[in-house]
Amino acid sequence: MADRDPNLSENTPRCPGPGWDDILQQDSIQPPAFMSEDQYQYLGSDPIDAKRFYDPAFFQLEVEKMWPNVWQFAARNEEMPDAGDYVTYENAGRSYLLVRQEDGSVKAFHNVCLHRGRKLTTDSGFADQFACPFHGFAWNTDGTLKNIPCRWDFGHLSDKKMQLPEASVGTWGGYIFVRDAAEGPSLEEYLAPLPEHFKQWRHEDCVTVAWVGKVVKANWKITMEAFMESYHAYVTHPQLMPFTGDANAAYNILGDHVNVNYTPFGTISPHVNANGKSEQWIVDEFVKYNGRSSDNYDPDKDQYNVHVPEGKSARLALGEAMREASTRAFGGDYSKVSESELLDALVYNIFPNTAPWGGFMPNIVYRWRPWPDADHCLMEVRVIARVPEGKPHPRSVPMHLLSDSETWADAPELGVLGAVVDQDMTNMELTHEGLKCSKNGNVELGDYQEIRIRHFHQTLDKYINA
Repeated sequence: MADRDPNLSENTPRCPGPGWDDILQQDSIQPPAFMSEDQYQYLGSDPIDAKRFYDPAFFQLEVEKMWPNVWQFAARNEEMPDAGDYVTYENAGRSYLLVRQEDGSVKAFHNVCLHRGRKLTTDSGFADQFACPFHGFAWNTDGTLKNIPCRWDFGHLSDKKMQLPEASVGTWGGYIFVRDAAEGPSLEEYLAPLPEHFKQWRHEDCVTVAWVGKVVKANWKITMEAFMESYHAYVTHPQLMPFTGDANAAYNILGDHVNVNYTPFGTISPHVNANGKSEQWIVDEFVKYNGRSSDNYDPDKDQYNVHVPEGKSARLALGEAMREASTRAFGGDYSKVSESELLDALVYNIFPNTAPWGGFMPNIVYRWRPWPDADHCLMEVRVIARVPEGKPHPRSVPMHLLSDSETWADAPELGVLGAVVDQDMTNMELTHEGLKCSKNGNVELGDYQEIRIRHFHQTLDKYINA
């Protein structure tokens, strides 16, 4: 591990000016204690080898040594709420058939016919059996053999031998995870301490209201890492700077498989000259960017209805507006919910490829999968929202898969988020191309703002070297 630059402070590096904790202390309601705990860890300053992002040999190591041994987010409950509902989940050369059982549990079968090896399903839906379209071998939804056409010719095949092989299944917060390996930490052990952090945010009470995917011409890690830091925002997303504390963000390492980036909203970026900028200006920029919704825009007066009272900050005014909007939209009492849990980007990463946002706003959930090789990935942006009190839980919307010629902004269900993701796309694809022709073959990372990327690669190495 490289020595640290002696000119740097021994303390956690921070952007000059107020940090995450300073912003929280000015809020009217404090968030859970864990959100103000500094769990940054200096993990060294050595460069990352560029080959990790494009070398087929390294990609094969991931396929063989990492992917089979990690818990992967495969589906949400609202995709398969009833007995007989199924989801086909594929990643890194494996195909799984997740099926809701009569007792409400979920089983995950390897999605391969045990006769000649055809995939049993390629979609998601409902079934009372799974019959192979090739020769008609059929299985019940619990994985037991149902039928072999011309059974007289297969006397050597017992029902036990023809039971569909299963993968491990774990559930938490409305999420369904699969793992190829039978041995390893339980899902609860793997996710810790994330379930405790999300306890009051209750993702199990949410359903998928938007879900968009697109194949990106870049390695899955390059694409994912663009969403693991706020450092890029002031260059890539300048429209966010009036109300985003990008360099005020906090970065914490919570365990081998979990890390988090907390980025404050409702505060001006340290990269913006704040001279002459009022608190009302920050609010107006925030509301203007997020759209002229009926809750905050008066078309007759052409003005926004979120006003900053005398002596209050933009952040406090926006927090109060979000409390009122959340109560109207979802019911319940948000009067004691902190500004941070209603406004901020609380972006957790679950190793290796899932990023759920915390807090009480409609939550973004990212997922990245190789699609199908080291040079491409499927990126998914899902939005889950709380079901209003007393209302039934609707089924998930299906994934809207964008074509090569479509942009994220062509998905209206993403609103302003689509245009933000489009700003990232060129960076990802040109980074993939650039790393392939890099002269020194090194990726250099900041000690603090890019610590989650370094943490990811160190955890990946634990699997590769096991």
